[in-house]
Amino acid sequence: MNNKDFWESIHTIIAEGFTPEGLQKLDYYAEQFINGRLVYQRFSPFEQHGCSAGGATHVIASLLAGAESQADRKAAQGISDFQREVEQGAQQASCIERWAKAVGCWTDRIDESLPRLLGEQIAEGGEAVVFDHGATLVKSIGLDYFIQPILALDRVTLHNAYFPETALTTLGYGRTADGDFKIVVEQPFIEGSHVSDEEIADFMQKMGFELRNARNWTYATPDIYLSDMHDENVIKSASGTIFVVDCDIRINTPELRQGGRRTLSTIVEFI
Repeated sequence: MNNKDFWESIHTIIAEGFTPEGLQKLDYYAEQFINGRLVYQRFSPFEQHGCSAGGATHVIASLLAGAESQADRKAAQGISDFQREVEQGAQQASCIERWAKAVGCWTDRIDESLPRLLGEQIAEGGEAVVFDHGATLVKSIGLDYFIQPILALDRVTLHNAYFPETALTTLGYGRTADGDFKIVVEQPFIEGSHVSDEEIADFMQKMGFELRNARNWTYATPDIYLSDMHDENVIKSASGTIFVVDCDIRINTPELRQGGRRTLSTIVEFI
């Protein structure tokens, strides 16, 4: 199967409404992806491993979002780039919603359901609400920073690749009572203490990242953009190990104006 055949297969599965046969094909593609036989050139090999670490629920949604984000497939004429981005985001979210409902990993009114299921909310940031779940944390991640689900899914993939000690497992998807799309993930709970900006900068430098903007804690390599790397998102264990528990992490494309060289490819190949 070549790249064209693969995406035509995905588009057919979507168009047919996620039949049992279509769902079986998606499971097969996820298995091939996780086993490394289906290579998604959006990611480097170890970034693809980060996507796999999010689980099949994460892999399939990433592929569905990729199908709905292919350049100019449904591009409307006479609208701004931002409007087009919003439209593509809505298409991606709708597609993932229909699939998630078909397989049972969707939650309506998720802002009301999670507190009933999990209890205490322990934190809330610009994009995520965090719940204490014993040995793990459960996070409901929104699209505030991303607009398109594919970029929020990339965030999970890249976090897992670059910070595997605090890997995110995708549990499912949902919408709030106001209709906002959410990705629900689980993450190990790490107990730690405050980390200074200087310690974070040293940690990032050792990983090969350059400080690009101290005011919003932004770091970058030619491949990856990182921001929000402040002391609420980075902690230090009793043994002195530094853990990144949250950040805004993206594929560094030239459009971000942070010295990026990557492109957002949707090319796949079977090996």
